[in-house]
Amino acid sequence: MSILNQEQTKRITDRVLSLSKADECVVTINGGRHGNIRFARNAVSTAGLTDDTSIAVTVAFGKRQGTATINEFDDKSLEKVVRRAEDLARLAPENPEFMPAVGKQEYKTSQTFLQRTADIDPEYRAQVAAYSIEACRKNHLVAAGFLTDSTSFETVANSNGVFGHQQQTSLDYTCTVRTEDGRGSGWVKRSARDAAKFDAREAAEVAIEKALRSVEAKALEPGRYTVILEPAAANDLLGFMFSGFDARRADEGRSFLSKKGGANRLGDKLFDEQVSIWSDPWDKDVPVLPWDRADMLARERVDLVKDGRINALDYSLFWAKQKGVRPTARGGNIIMAGTDKSTAELIANTKKGVLVTRTWYIRMVDPQSVLLTGLTRDGTFYIENGKIKHPIKNFRFNESPVTMLNNIEEIGKPVVIGGDESRFSMMIPSMKVRDFNFTSLSDAV
Repeated sequence: MSILNQEQTKRITDRVLSLSKADECVVTINGGRHGNIRFARNAVSTAGLTDDTSIAVTVAFGKRQGTATINEFDDKSLEKVVRRAEDLARLAPENPEFMPAVGKQEYKTSQTFLQRTADIDPEYRAQVAAYSIEACRKNHLVAAGFLTDSTSFETVANSNGVFGHQQQTSLDYTCTVRTEDGRGSGWVKRSARDAAKFDAREAAEVAIEKALRSVEAKALEPGRYTVILEPAAANDLLGFMFSGFDARRADEGRSFLSKKGGANRLGDKLFDEQVSIWSDPWDKDVPVLPWDRADMLARERVDLVKDGRINALDYSLFWAKQKGVRPTARGGNIIMAGTDKSTAELIANTKKGVLVTRTWYIRMVDPQSVLLTGLTRDGTFYIENGKIKHPIKNFRFNESPVTMLNNIEEIGKPVVIGGDESRFSMMIPSMKVRDFNFTSLSDAV
């Protein structure tokens, strides 16, 4: 029962709404099939498929709210979940920040479903693992990786006439390749809505090349260097910054976009002029649902940063009311402008620098400046006169993506970096950044 069509979910939500005796009722139905295969030490270790559907009902009596969920859809179960939500609402204290459910919205469909991805089966997953394992065995390397694919749907409805239904597909693949003696390591990540845009052989070859080139790494003195961050490395750092675009956090002094006295940095130039960032649910490469899960507001294209200047903030229903402005839906994707330059071209334009494949184990040091600490991993290389000269040992770094975007020298071609449903889907370019702060060495590969 995991994949329901619009007619089926409309019938269910209408039934739930008709059962509710509360002042208002909000219904969300989620379902999907999620497949996976994991391999390690050149052998498949696990594979599986999960299949589930659930419904969540939130009701309100005045400012008292209650939520209940269930994964059964017969009439008796639907009435049970509504009554449970109502019982909880009657027991709950009043929410001082309660906001009524939104009125009817117009949701413009985005292309989040591709049949080719929905058709992925166990044979497809096994073949992806086989490509990675066989290529590594030929090169006397050891592979470990994980492929996940998902076909799902989401339906939202409320007692004010809101209704939306949409299907989604996604694919994510990661592979780590090590030399048999453990001295070299390479890594790759690929994400796509459309399985036709994923090439398992190409992905595995990237990780293999990194592993072979990273053997005999030399120590380089910690310090500030010009760094070329591959898209995955840049993505992991930038992801920590985007929650700061919430207007309430900025106004309350809890964001890098805060100013003294309760003001925010809307309109200020904080980044290099090459930096433009936006959210667009209908982008062909990273489409997302046309509604915001938090408030069910219809999403729209929003330019967050234009030519280095902060152009927009997200206003929730509650904070928009406090400030007397129009509420805005929270974007589900982040897209950063880039160029047609490959990472190889960025390297060719660099006299001296460091190439970073991946960042990991990242932790927040200072939320207001978004200062992060973390490590490089799985392929770090020294660049000299436009060429990779030799592998180097990994570093610990202390750096802020806010500072990083102000120190950009050159930007490459954006690449899709997938996120799960709790995070942004992102399209981020490789980038050359000056004065990146490496604080110490790490012996890990």
